[in-house]
Amino acid sequence: MAKFNIITQFLKDFSFESPNVPELFFKNDNGQAKMEINIDIQIKGAENNLFMVDLITKIHSKLEKDDKSIFLIESTYSGLVQLEEEKDEEAKKRTLLINVPTLLFPAVRALITRMTGESGFPAFVMQPVNFAKLYEDRQKQAQQAPANNK
Repeated sequence: MAKFNIITQFLKDFSFESPNVPELFFKNDNGQAKMEINIDIQIKGAENNLFMVDLITKIHSKLEKDDKSIFLIESTYSGLVQLEEEKDEEAKKRTLLINVPTLLFPAVRALITRMTGESGFPAFVMQPVNFAKLYEDRQKQAQQAPANNK
């Protein structure tokens, strides 16, 4: 792991939509909800080993029976990170794609819990994310992609 310091972290973008309210509140039996959760990490490099790490979260809650949207949340939560000089590119990547998002995630989780609770729906508490596993899975996908294109 490369040594780093999060200089600041902040909410860059947030969107909450509930296109089928108020009719969802008028029905007694809406059935079960299903969640689609997508997490992405984008890194923008700058001078002097400064990096912007964006933790992008998209959550779409739908009714199972008719695929009607309950809510859609899109957020970008960012950290401005200062890395110490690091020659090992893999260590740098792992720090920016695993360690930094792990530290940013609790703020995203709290924000989503609060916003869903304020919306009139039951508060949605995201499960913790294993960013190391996410990184490894994406590395495997990237390695398999060239083989699939032959």
